[in-house]
Amino acid sequence: MSVRAYLKWPDARLRTAAADVPEITPDVLGIWDDMIDTMDAMPGVGLAAPQIGVMLRLAVVDASDTRDRRIRLANPEIIEASAIMNDHEEASPNLPGVFAKVRRPRGVTVRFMDETGTYVRRDFVGLEATSVQHQIDHLQGKMYFDNLSKVKRDMLLRKARKLNG
Repeated sequence: MSVRAYLKWPDARLRTAAADVPEITPDVLGIWDDMIDTMDAMPGVGLAAPQIGVMLRLAVVDASDTRDRRIRLANPEIIEASAIMNDHEEASPNLPGVFAKVRRPRGVTVRFMDETGTYVRRDFVGLEATSVQHQIDHLQGKMYFDNLSKVKRDMLLRKARKLNG
């Protein structure tokens, strides 16, 4: 297990949809372990494989206070979303130094393959739901700022360019 480097925005891979994971292999389990180490080093509440240059539909989430509820997701897809919306400040290590308040459904039901290779459905609420949705965006080649108005997105990207050269 190891901490992996993040791709830096505007790396084209951050705008590329990741490939489905056909099965859970020892390599996939190793990638998930590295992703958890990388997420913990951030520290953050989630990470998608494309953020570290692995173009597979893999994500990890742990929004618990005690950091002991690691959820490994392969090929996640939202099958239901709450009509109630929440605002959370979101950021990405791929674009350090900036963040924005993003409005997303408060709860989602997600279908994904777990570490045993079994497809499961699970409900996520609150920060956990926000993180899962954020990771699914990454797997589709989207960044959190794509959910902002054009004006807010442009302001955020200008600030990021100034901070990150």
